Amino acid sequence: MSNFARGKKALAISDRSGMAFPYNEMRKEWNGAFVHRSEFESKHPQLQPRARINDPQGLQNARPARTENASLRLLGPDAFETRLAGSGDINVFEPGHGRTAGDTVRFYGIGQAGTGTNPPTDTTTLVRSYGFPNGFDGISPANLGRAAGYTITLGYKDASGNITTTPADKDTRTDFYHFTVATNTATTGSILGGGMFTSSGPTTLVS
Repeated sequence: MSNFARGKKALAISDRSGMAFPYNEMRKEWNGAFVHRSEFESKHPQLQPRARINDPQGLQNARPARTENASLRLLGPDAFETRLAGSGDINVFEPGHGRTAGDTVRFYGIGQAGTGTNPPTDTTTLVRSYGFPNGFDGISPANLGRAAGYTITLGYKDASGNITTTPADKDTRTDFYHFTVATNTATTGSILGGGMFTSSGPTTLVS
């Protein structure tokens, strides 16, 4: 049994307004205030915000970003040009090459078809190797496509040895670089060559 009277005829004083109201019409607020039902105010949600939980950042089955192996870049027809008779300097036209001075670049000719199982393992006929670019102006194919490649310098090197804007319609830094070929020197100079389907790339190709 309750130890308190039900207060059917009692009055109560509101903690909010100080006015007298029938006891049975009173309500207790969240803060303990005893008020009439007409004055009752619920607790505002912002007074008791939900606990914040950090959003998960890691994925359960994440995979690291893959670094692609360097690949061949197809050059245009006769992308090589000798600089000067008696010089081993070769200009290379590779638009938008994005290379850096000091990069090592190897030059490849047409792919040679062959058979075998390495790589890949599920074919019977595949390209297994590449030939050399075509020789020209006293520069041998083997020297153009030597396995060690060449360290490049950015820009187009003219007959005077200067980096110029020649040809005027091309950007020497983003379209051209040059190197000095091993052993051979040009016979005439300013001769285009290398042939069709030549490529530039790393010294070692990884499948």
